[in-house]
Amino acid sequence: MNINLSDVVRDQRKFFKSGKTLELSFRLNSLKQLKKVVKDREDALLDAFKSELGKSPFEGYVTEIYQFKKELNFHIKNLPRWVKPEKAKTPLIHVFSKSFIYSMPYGVVLLISPWNYPFNLSFIPLIGAISAGNCVVLKPSGSVPETSRIMKMIAEEAFKPEHVCFLEPSEEVKKNILDEKFDYIFFTGGKEAGKRVMEKAVEHFTPVTLELGGKSPCIVDNEADITSASRRIVWGKFINAGQTCIAPDYILVDRAVKGELIEGLKKSIVTFFGELPENSPDYGRIVDERHFDRLCSFLENGKIIYGGRVNREELFIEPTLIEDVRPEDKIMKEEIFGPILPISEYDSIEEAISFINSLPAPLSLYFFSRNKEKQETVLKLTSSGGGCMNDTLIHFDNINLPFGGVGESGMGRYHGKATFDTFSYRRSVIKRYGRWEVNLRYPPYRDRFSLVKKIL
Repeated sequence: MNINLSDVVRDQRKFFKSGKTLELSFRLNSLKQLKKVVKDREDALLDAFKSELGKSPFEGYVTEIYQFKKELNFHIKNLPRWVKPEKAKTPLIHVFSKSFIYSMPYGVVLLISPWNYPFNLSFIPLIGAISAGNCVVLKPSGSVPETSRIMKMIAEEAFKPEHVCFLEPSEEVKKNILDEKFDYIFFTGGKEAGKRVMEKAVEHFTPVTLELGGKSPCIVDNEADITSASRRIVWGKFINAGQTCIAPDYILVDRAVKGELIEGLKKSIVTFFGELPENSPDYGRIVDERHFDRLCSFLENGKIIYGGRVNREELFIEPTLIEDVRPEDKIMKEEIFGPILPISEYDSIEEAISFINSLPAPLSLYFFSRNKEKQETVLKLTSSGGGCMNDTLIHFDNINLPFGGVGESGMGRYHGKATFDTFSYRRSVIKRYGRWEVNLRYPPYRDRFSLVKKIL
């Protein structure tokens, strides 16, 4: 169906200016209606995740639907408190005045979401945009058409198009969407696409949140619990077949425990997915042939020490461990975003930190060590959007932790209250009461200068 983007934005701007979205009751009812509609479509979503990404029902529910429900319930519970004006201190010189900070919606917001967690990364930002009182245009990825079709049904059943408009993925939409003037843009995706979003946003002075990615390092120290580290790394790396922006992208391991770690990783892969991961109901698939071919090109770097089997017809790539990679290899230059894990050794923690700092700041950083001093050293001397000590990925699950990148891995934060804050701007207001005031501020000033200096 052809759609006129300019008409969509015009209608949403008109609806926003009516003031309807500012009403607390309207926001809460919109969120509750969304909750009801999604509940009715859960099975269809899980089937779509399975057919397009190979996600098991367990993985699809935990990483997509549960994350959405947790965010939605948090907003419904706390929104009445968040929308209240925040009191601020007022200087004595402005006596008989009170100061407030109002959380105000931007207006018409554009959400651009990716394919790897299509529901999660579309509808969690949507929750925040609605909570904050905005109108929303949502553009999903075209790589998961069945999931997008179901999400479109949800949006159309839960909202009127002048409030939330879900765009069908198309080349025309992809080409023209950024030519429209939006009041805020929230983008999740790759770095190069993020650059284009930012370039177009500048033309309209539009603020942006960019949730990008990068090469998230995983350091394994000689004082780490290798058994638990192996399990947690394999889980974090190979969930969704490695197609996770915060997955460990490469391992830096102390030379003294490298062999033990590799054996632990191999054992964990077999424990989780069996000797033949292609037969495991819990192991996913690559999203499409283009991405599959890109990943296969990485297998030419270094030496495969586990895995490496592929099947293009089934878009299957086995969980793969690689060693002997060089910093100049392609696999160490690009974000992998797939089930391939390079492993390099180091002789001192300073060497590992130096290597990490030679690359752009990652979205996440993981460090396995029981030495708390080393943990603090790594946190102090590196930069990343977030991360974990002795685990992977779970910081994303904590609704009380703002999630986002730094530098080339992105800008802006969301999750929980941070999602509401992202789609709001802080409006500062002073309210005067009564007629009494300090007349010193009014001309003519004559000889008041010395007195005013003393007072101020």
